[in-house]
Amino acid sequence: MKMEQIFKQFHEKLLKQLSLDLNCSPADFGAQENVITESALNEGRRSYSPGKPFLEMATLGGNTVITANARLHAFLRQWSRNTDGHRLFELDHLIQLNGMLKAYGYKMAPTHHMFLPCREVQAEELCRVRWLYEEEITPFYGDPRFPNAIAYPKPCPVRPDRIAVIALDGDRIMGMAGCSEDAPRFQQIGIDVLPEYRSRGIGAYLVTLLKNRIIEMGDTPFYGTAAANLRSQNIAVKSGFRPAWVETEAVRLEDEN
Repeated sequence: MKMEQIFKQFHEKLLKQLSLDLNCSPADFGAQENVITESALNEGRRSYSPGKPFLEMATLGGNTVITANARLHAFLRQWSRNTDGHRLFELDHLIQLNGMLKAYGYKMAPTHHMFLPCREVQAEELCRVRWLYEEEITPFYGDPRFPNAIAYPKPCPVRPDRIAVIALDGDRIMGMAGCSEDAPRFQQIGIDVLPEYRSRGIGAYLVTLLKNRIIEMGDTPFYGTAAANLRSQNIAVKSGFRPAWVETEAVRLEDEN
């Protein structure tokens, strides 16, 4: 299957998912203007903060769709007016947004750059691996070596961990990739490689294996990372992903770690 065909099939699923997340229609991401909706707890949406979203926003590179508490709409209309959607994610605009949110006890969370599969990659065997499913992952909760592969110190019912794959050097773990089901059949991949085993291709190897397994199951794998985390972004690209959207949200100031 050609690259564009592969990306298109996952892109269509993404639009449906984002429409649940941001309480909009898939067509809103192709609009000429930025779109503002009232936030809602739609069944099947992704949720990274408790309760109804105070503000979330996403762009596919054109306009931006923002879902927010109705109290913010007047400001958001003025803030986003006559501005290209992708520019709303630039620092000067985010500073303005962050300043407004502080009056409500919120602040902007980090911006995440998100990836979808775009090509088939069949990884040549690099090392011995071990697969873990569901409850087999339990012993690794709270393990400080794997903050990305297993993001939470205990099971998270909203985003359950489904699969992990471990790279082994004898009996020693070199790295782990894991996925959490952030929405029904929408699996986010995270990767951790121990420092002494980095720059050997282990990260891309594990992510490729896990991505392929998720696709075989009929689910959608996706991958997210910070704007400046080039090492992580390179792993995504080598594993057959490409940039697909950018998103961020407001979080309560009292929830700061």
